Amino acid sequence: MSNRSSYSDASNGMDHPSIDSAFKTGDFSIDEYRPMRVVVVGAGFSGIIAGIRFRQKIPNIDLTIYEKNAGVGGTWHSNKYPGLACDIPAHCYQLTFETNTNWSSFYAPGQEIRQYLEGVVEKYKLGPLLKLRHQLVHARYDEPSGKWLLRIRKTLSTPDGEISEEFDDAADFLFTGVGLISRWSWPEIEGLKSFGGKLFHSANFDTGDETWQEAAKSWKDKKVAVIGVGSSAIQIVPALQDKVAHLTNYVRGKTWLSTPFSGSKIAELVDRDPSTDNYVFTKEDKDKFQDPEYYKRFRHDLEADINSMHAATLKGTTMQEETRAAFQESMKKKLAKKPWIADHLVPDFAVACRRLTPGPGYLEALCEDHVDFVTTHIKRITPNGIETVDGKQEEYDIIICATGYDTSCQFEFPMIGRDGVVLQDKWRPYPETYLTIAVDGFPNWFFSLGPNGCVGSGSLLIIMERQVAYAVQAAQKLQRERLKSIEAMPAAVRDFDEYLEHHFPKTVYSEQCRSWYKMGNEQGRVTGLYPGSSLHAVRALERPRWEDYTFEPLDPVRNRFYWLGDGQTYAEKTMTGDRAWYLNDDEVDYPPIPEN
Repeated sequence: MSNRSSYSDASNGMDHPSIDSAFKTGDFSIDEYRPMRVVVVGAGFSGIIAGIRFRQKIPNIDLTIYEKNAGVGGTWHSNKYPGLACDIPAHCYQLTFETNTNWSSFYAPGQEIRQYLEGVVEKYKLGPLLKLRHQLVHARYDEPSGKWLLRIRKTLSTPDGEISEEFDDAADFLFTGVGLISRWSWPEIEGLKSFGGKLFHSANFDTGDETWQEAAKSWKDKKVAVIGVGSSAIQIVPALQDKVAHLTNYVRGKTWLSTPFSGSKIAELVDRDPSTDNYVFTKEDKDKFQDPEYYKRFRHDLEADINSMHAATLKGTTMQEETRAAFQESMKKKLAKKPWIADHLVPDFAVACRRLTPGPGYLEALCEDHVDFVTTHIKRITPNGIETVDGKQEEYDIIICATGYDTSCQFEFPMIGRDGVVLQDKWRPYPETYLTIAVDGFPNWFFSLGPNGCVGSGSLLIIMERQVAYAVQAAQKLQRERLKSIEAMPAAVRDFDEYLEHHFPKTVYSEQCRSWYKMGNEQGRVTGLYPGSSLHAVRALERPRWEDYTFEPLDPVRNRFYWLGDGQTYAEKTMTGDRAWYLNDDEVDYPPIPEN
């Protein structure tokens, strides 16, 4: 009887020989959440969203955002080149929960975007969480503790110059929002550093204490060379062409320039002639945006139109063919004064094979008499200028290298996961992820805009918001269920990789064109883009498939329901707080009443 009785006590009145008689329930309430140390790396869009959402959704959190720059904004803080602007409609380049009705232009200048982000940081009081000029040196996952051990370098300004010091930190959960297109480097051109004039890189356009506009006031008699035909070069050329004596654009490849107002509802939404190049919002435009209902409808319809272009990225579709014809006609029309440029610039590959940009004013700038367009390859940089392979030499006062970033899909800091595996090694020759946001062997780490994490069409910011939301759900599960680790299964990573391999051959991204989508190569694996539309990504990231993960318990207890605790909520145990919260308006799920 005594043995039977002991089983009954431990097993709710039933014989259950497998019950662990030594098991004890936890002495905590089910919602008495354990402390969570969360570290966010990067204070661009993703990091700012993460700072807001982790603090909102994770109770008992200790949160820090490390940012290597002296201010927030990520690429919009570090980039200061002439003509810097968003290349998608400004009203689609803002957070879903934080609208701005005062954008000056359809394509917002970079300074306005940076100011927008600074305003978001101030409004949501992220300042105390931010550690500026703090750079992640390396991160290592510690298996016994289930924590990420971080080495941080802090830079300080002193009367004797800048000094740096390093310290250690640790996190239960790590989120990185630094992206993979952030490391720039000089192009490999012979003699580059021998140039005796001013040498700039678009990603590091350093004019000292002056803005580029202030610096350019002294360039009226200068000869300037711009190397490249990517997004930054296409913005720099029109920004500078009327501020210098002579400008030459050295171009190696070809590119499509989009026509944002043609073939869509956008012209109607912004009340413009489809053939116009007028992108500036008038006072009347902005006054209309002050009407909340009008603006809500305007933004919705604009974003819906942007999200209707995915078919143009698929091979052989009517939209792809019509888009190509429209872009070709537009480019040739704008280059009518110098039609030979179109022969060199208009691509043979499909629209969207490489990143699209509207490039307002670029083609018109190329047609100016004091602007040259050179397609002959550069042989070397000389102390006085540029020599091309045909032997021609031109002298310049200023050379601007708009030659892009390192697209090798490697972070600038080492990440070391389980068993000492280095992420940089694991991601060679190409990266593999789980649904673009996690990696097997690297528990408790999620990221935004990693490999295959961007989109070639549609809204990008909603992707960042959903990537953050997914990571927050993972952190919630870690905290609520008292888990030490959450980690994507290798098999799930392999299956997602297989999906990528079968998806991209159907798209124009797989065609032959040099693109950062393919790690800067003309052919090969697409590592930059999500395998589907922006809306598809939103749906895919809505609800985590926990069955694709493995978990380790935090506590040395075999029973998986240890997290249930002492059988009560914290409000009941302490007789504080709301003990009928489920009746609050934000908790009640009111079903719609059928009309019939």
